[in-house]
This record gives sequence, C-alpha cells and structure tokens, in this order.
Amino acid sequence: MKEFMLAGVSSGVGKTTVTLGILKALANRGYQVQPYKVGPDYIDTAYHSRITKRASRNLDSFMIPDTLALAWSYYKWHQDADVAVVEGVMGLFDGLGTDKDCASSSDIAKKLGIPVILVIDGKATSTSAAAMVHGFSTFDPELTIAGVIVNRVASQNHYELIKGAIERYTDVEVLGYLPKNMDVDLPSRHLGLIPDVEMEDLDQKFDILGKLVEEHIELSRLLEHVEKATVRMQNPFATKNYAPLTLAYAMDDAFHFYYEDNFDLLRDLGVTLVPFSPLKDPQLPQADAYYFGGGFPEIYAKELMANVSFRQSVLEAHEKGYPIYAECGGLMYLGSSLEVDQVSYDMVGIFKGKSIMTPRLKRFGYCQATTQVDSLFGPKGTQVRGHEFHHSTFETQEEPVLALEKTRDGAVVASWTGGYQKKNTFASYLHVHFYQGESLLHHWLNYIQEAR
Repeated sequence: MKEFMLAGVSSGVGKTTVTLGILKALANRGYQVQPYKVGPDYIDTAYHSRITKRASRNLDSFMIPDTLALAWSYYKWHQDADVAVVEGVMGLFDGLGTDKDCASSSDIAKKLGIPVILVIDGKATSTSAAAMVHGFSTFDPELTIAGVIVNRVASQNHYELIKGAIERYTDVEVLGYLPKNMDVDLPSRHLGLIPDVEMEDLDQKFDILGKLVEEHIELSRLLEHVEKATVRMQNPFATKNYAPLTLAYAMDDAFHFYYEDNFDLLRDLGVTLVPFSPLKDPQLPQADAYYFGGGFPEIYAKELMANVSFRQSVLEAHEKGYPIYAECGGLMYLGSSLEVDQVSYDMVGIFKGKSIMTPRLKRFGYCQATTQVDSLFGPKGTQVRGHEFHHSTFETQEEPVLALEKTRDGAVVASWTGGYQKKNTFASYLHVHFYQGESLLHHWLNYIQEAR
C-alpha cells in the first residue's frame, strides 16, 4: 500500500495545486486513488473527489478526539485502493494554538503513520530553501519527511539551484517541482476556493496540472518512498439498526457542505438517505427528518426566495413536528430573511431573525459547545465539538441554546452563545462531525424515532 501526505511549510505555498496535479497524474496512470483532507474542509475534498471519482474524506483530530475512531476514518476507505493521498492543512505544524500536536497535519501524520512530502514555495529563493527544509525535517524526530516538492519555480535552472542546496545541506530528497503557470490558478472568494460545481473549466485545469506533474515530478520515485504495509482494523462503532428511518438532506449548488463520513455512518446504521434541492424542488420529499448542511445560500439568495412552494413546505414540516437539523448555511436559510449587499431576501421563517453578510469572518475555527437545554444532541449539559466558519451574523431575539467557547493552549480565548431550537427544529452555525462520539448520533436518531 502506498500512502503519503502533501503538507506545506505554511498556508499559501500551493499544496492544493500540487495535490490536485498528483491526484490527476496518478489517476491517469490507472491507479485507484483514495484522497483525504486534514481539517474541516468541504471545497478541497470536492475537488479531490472530482478527479479520483472516490469521495474524499476529512481527517480531523479535534473533531474526532478518539484515536480508534480517527484511524477508522482513514483506514476504512483505502482498503481497495492503490494509493492514499492526504492533503494537509495550513503549515505542517500549524494547528490549534502553539502545540504542534494539536489538530495539525503533523499530528495526523504521526497518529496514522503517514509519510510526509513537504511542499515549499520556490518563488524568490534558492539556498535558503535548504534551511527551511532542514528545520522542518529535524523539528519532530517522530515524523517521517519522505521528500520535498518545490512549487512556483521560475525555470529549470532555478529548480536545480534549490534542489542542489536542499540535498547538499539535508538528508531529504527533492522529488521535483511545478513551474509557475497562470493557466492553473484556482479562483477563490470569501470562504476560500470556488466550489467545483460552479467551475466550467475545472477539468481542463486538472488536465494541465496532471501533465505538469508527469513532466516535472518524479512520481515513480515518490511512490517508492511511501510504500507501507496495509493495515486492517475493525469498525470501532457499535452496530445498531435504525431502519426504516429516512433522512432527507439538502444537496445542490446552495447546500453541499457535508462530511462524507457522516452520511456513511448513517447508512451503516440503516438510515435511508434521500437528497433534495431547495433551489429546484417544488417541495420537501417524504421523510422522517430533514438535514440542511452548509454552503452558499448567499450566492443563491434570489433563487431560494423565488422557490416559494419549497420554503412553505419546510415551514409546514416544522409546524407538523418533523425533526429538522441545520448547520451554518442551513441556519441562514431557516431564518426569516437573508441580507446580501443591503438587499433582503425572504427565507423560510422558522426562526425569527435575519442573516446579514459581513465583509470579514465573524467566527473562525474549532470550538466546543455545551447545550443549555435538552436537544437533539442530548440532555442539557451535553458537550459537542465543532467548527465555525462564516461571513454572516444571525440577528434574532430567539433564545440561544448553546454556550460556545474557543480554547487555545489550555485557556479560553473566546466565548459566545448561539444555536436555536423550536419544536423539533435545531439550527446553529456549528459544523459537526458524527465520529466524535456515538452517543451524539444515537441520541439524534432516537430523537427522530420518538418524533415519528
């Protein structure tokens, strides 16, 4: 089994570009490639999945604190693959606070035994690159740095200077580079890269990247460095059958931020999943409960408002007592209105309040919530790990039901309230991974059963 992590020395060195090129080149060679992404990312994983035709998975040691559950989120998915490729997050040692082993790419690499290919930015550097690689390769002796790839190189001569310096002053092999190429730049907006569903020329960019990797990166040599024995493990989650429960979930251009593992765990428990589109469908499908994930409702606010019959069907489902769970973009949709560039658009109206888009991130990062009332998460006092990332605020007089705090290096650095519950509808800005604890998901499914 071949497996490796592509990790940057910092954010912005182009590790996503390098990852996409390598995924495409491996796919072109006929390999079955299982992709992963460190951290709570939805857009990069969609890019991975589009290239490999396999659902990319999130590896997150904050959201999944149990080591066995974390290992299962990794090993389960590449048993039938030839290569496992993990894209890191931020810089290799960057995580939550100053602890290099707290929710960082290096933490994931060590816990799962994944060799690291370090990605550095070659722009405006030569011999100094060796000092950077030396520092990263010696900073944590428990970590395996299996090679280096240099991005944004000006010329072959420039690459030879960088390669020569690194291999002269360190024991790390340089495995190739990518040249500067404006044709493969990936556009972004307020939440990062633009989702793949909105990109018309994405496949052409992937083709170019795949060819660049074949031309400039020693892919066969890289694969020689990352051969490992295949690991087999048992499913650590208890088996329980919730059939014939049916959960319908929003899935279209406006709502598509979900952890694939959440869906698969639900299927493993016998839950039938049914997609629907708040943009296109006339009404909700028949189901026992409904799930609105995150996404970009602000980009499609006009279209969401125009689908009056669908919005009315959601409000009616709420009034009839159907359980509804919403995260981030879902909360924005279930409020009374959504304001974008000072234009207000009518939304569902379960929660009396308006979402207002803001120029800067209002919340960013991992946090822990404690329920202030009995809810679908569990009894009052239940703790939930999650992640917030949004460019909006929800202004409301509704009573919040979550107390949230962000800790860093053992100290609370921020605290706030959020999350709202009415009848059997719960919505908050919190993105939640179900692998964090079985009781959380089982309580939600039992909650749905009792409401039927």
